[in-house]
Amino acid sequence: MRPRMNDAKGYMDPIGIDEVIVGESVARVVESRSDKLKVGDLVTCYSGWQEYVTFPADAPMVYKIHQKNNVPLQTYLGVAGMPGRTGYCGLMYVGKPKAGDTVVVSAASGPVGTVVGQTAKQEGCRVVGVAGGPEKCRFVTDELGFDACVDYKAGNLEDDLKAACPDGIDIYFENVGGAVTKAVAPLLNPGARVPICGYVSAYNAKDMSEVETPFQILKALDPVPEHRFFLVTEWQDRHQEITQILADRVASGELKYRETIAEGLDSAIDAFKGMLKGRNFGKQLVHIAD
Repeated sequence: MRPRMNDAKGYMDPIGIDEVIVGESVARVVESRSDKLKVGDLVTCYSGWQEYVTFPADAPMVYKIHQKNNVPLQTYLGVAGMPGRTGYCGLMYVGKPKAGDTVVVSAASGPVGTVVGQTAKQEGCRVVGVAGGPEKCRFVTDELGFDACVDYKAGNLEDDLKAACPDGIDIYFENVGGAVTKAVAPLLNPGARVPICGYVSAYNAKDMSEVETPFQILKALDPVPEHRFFLVTEWQDRHQEITQILADRVASGELKYRETIAEGLDSAIDAFKGMLKGRNFGKQLVHIAD
């Protein structure tokens, strides 16, 4: 959402003036003229920041939710939704983890990082998170089961990360950019892989031309590690399959998560600004209606 608020061409067009802010939601069908969906069905869809939306019956990116027992609806926007699929696909298909690898993931307590780290543990990797503040770091190690978590706000990022990764880093899952990427870069092992999901530290920069991106930091290394930007839509044909994998793990208790819920559409702006500053804990959600 945030990059699309800039008047610059990216992988998606900017949001036009007076257009609805983009965003995914879990929605309930209240009226239908289609055989595909009936009144009362639940879907994920890109409704944007509004209470009601209409779609044609064959609209892309509208998926019926086959809710499982013990899986709260909001997880289909978080660890069992687009962020979760992003973490899963980026790790498994770009990072290509192997047992014994050291995996570092930034924004480790968020929905993407949460899935990356717990999936990597299931693949037999040593997992190190990077998060902001002791509470988030404790959650990452004590509840999510990461091997270590570095507090980037503590003021010793480079030394703490080096101590947490004595054998170097084989996979770095990039969510943040900036100082975290610079601390990771010297520790990357030969053959390291870096899936680049985003770099939120730069999203509020007034002049993106002055931002040192992860691509520039990584390309300055010798050897240059394997790295690329990816979008979860590269695996859109596996949307329902991967959603089911993640929902099953939530239902079984294997996939743990945290979330922050703001009440009412009027709270969306403050929730959004807080999320960009790391004030949320886990997935930031806005509850509009039951």
